[in-house]
Amino acid sequence: MGFRVIKTAIATLLAIIIADAVGIQGALSAGLLAILGVDVTRKRSIATVSSRFFASVLGLILAFVLFYLFGFHLWVLVVYILIAFPLITRAHFKEGIVTSSVVVFRVFGGEELSFAVMLTQIELLVIGLGAAMVVNLAYMPKAEDKLLEIRRKVDGLFSIIFSHIAETLRDPYHLWDGKELIEAGKLVDNGLTSAKRALENQLISPSDTWSVYFYMRKEQLGRIESMLELISRVYQRMPQGEITANLFDRLSRDVSSEEYTGQTEVMLNELEQEFKQMELPSTREEFEMRSAILQLCRELANYLNIAKKDKAPASLKSSGKGEASKH
Repeated sequence: MGFRVIKTAIATLLAIIIADAVGIQGALSAGLLAILGVDVTRKRSIATVSSRFFASVLGLILAFVLFYLFGFHLWVLVVYILIAFPLITRAHFKEGIVTSSVVVFRVFGGEELSFAVMLTQIELLVIGLGAAMVVNLAYMPKAEDKLLEIRRKVDGLFSIIFSHIAETLRDPYHLWDGKELIEAGKLVDNGLTSAKRALENQLISPSDTWSVYFYMRKEQLGRIESMLELISRVYQRMPQGEITANLFDRLSRDVSSEEYTGQTEVMLNELEQEFKQMELPSTREEFEMRSAILQLCRELANYLNIAKKDKAPASLKSSGKGEASKH
């Protein structure tokens, strides 16, 4: 049973009990309105309840005018729908169309127009939608544990991917189906969705660090795909490939770190200087493969720059002057 179902049940019961306790006719309608008001996040709940309430008030006013002018006939309901739905949508209360229809149909069923009838419908709206908002604001499940679990899985997959890249550079005949890359992409998208939902539940001092982390990983996945395309051009064992593999071994160990250590970047700079001192390629094939490895190092530098932007240096964290992003 989903948590939203439990919240809906509580809000429905609360609305009916309150409406019945204050003696409002049609207490069950308050429960129905509460069902319509429950949402998945706090911010969305506030927006949804507000939209439903004002849409219902607008619909009631229009319905009262139509019923007063033309009476309680089925064709008048059709006219109401043709006028009210576009009007509510234009007023940016589209989410409240169903709720407004509930209260208008109640008025139509009662076949009575009076201030007391209008007041009763508004009271039911306040109680039903209010109960839904109270339940929504009172408690929302914390997403921190779920986001941490997704992060651990993503970091683990990145580690495996870099290990395979290192192995492929050492042995071009190494077989790898790349499933970790697909799984990582799905998890990152899932993480972005969960991070957005978690942010919508933070009404005071919202922090978007989780979205920053998953956007970083998404951008890095694009760099990794470019790396894999370059690696496919290296079809023989090369000394440069062996040396570059050490970088990915290091990256495979460091990928789960919360801080940017800079060690892989130092190794990469040293490797580029070493490349410049090597003898020029003697054949076209060697030139093409060495060129692919050099471009691979450029892509790796871009990957590291992305991490560098979104992670604090380890020296700052250790000295207490800064803190690594908790993503």
